[in-house]
Amino acid sequence: MASITVRNVPDEVHRALRVRAAMHGRSAEAEIRAILESAIRPEGRIELGSLLTEIAREAGGVELDIQRDKTPSEPMSFE
Repeated sequence: MASITVRNVPDEVHRALRVRAAMHGRSAEAEIRAILESAIRPEGRIELGSLLTEIAREAGGVELDIQRDKTPSEPMSFE
């Protein structure tokens, strides 16, 4: 995993971070990781699969009539 060093953090920001970490029952470092992750991956983002499902639903649905091939496969030979 990568490491990040942040310099010149104001004292009041550092204090607030420690308080916030204590309120969540984790270390300041774990709190920083959680803050960064929530900033990069917001909860309200639309995921591609959900978007495609919604588009198909609005278009009246999609029916697929696909029969799965149930024939047993042969193992690969590496010789």
